[in-house]
Amino acid sequence: MSSIPTLQTERLVLRAPVMADYPAYADFMASERSRMMGGPHLRWAAWGMFCSDVAMWELYGHGALMIDLRETGECVGQVGINHGPMFPEKELGWMLYEGFEGRGFATEAGRALQDWAFETLRLETLVSYFDPANEKSMAVSARLGGVRDHSATPQDEGDVVFRYFA
Repeated sequence: MSSIPTLQTERLVLRAPVMADYPAYADFMASERSRMMGGPHLRWAAWGMFCSDVAMWELYGHGALMIDLRETGECVGQVGINHGPMFPEKELGWMLYEGFEGRGFATEAGRALQDWAFETLRLETLVSYFDPANEKSMAVSARLGGVRDHSATPQDEGDVVFRYFA
């Protein structure tokens, strides 16, 4: 995993996923909180998604990073750049574990990974796919400079797509 970067912000450390992260990840994916991401998911499906998040680093040069609080080291969620057969374009996505919303962590982590992708990968654009009911994440997207793109191909029928430009 040496090719997976560690990114730091004022309050966060974004780092490579490790096996110790899987139980909390699987719990999130099995919960109602994952409904905006096609969930709740069975544990075996969560394992496949977790493994995909890691494998994308080898396959595409980007993937998911866990979000830790700098002050305590506690893992509060994940941010990633998704791609592959299930994603029409490279997608900036995030999820926060219960109790960590509303503090700007998703925006801070999303901004750090977005900046890394534009600077390091030289991407010109990224998108985020949202369930139309996911107003909180669409607000994060807007804070990250995302604009609604009605012409973009959605990941799932009915998705709202926001686009970011370098």
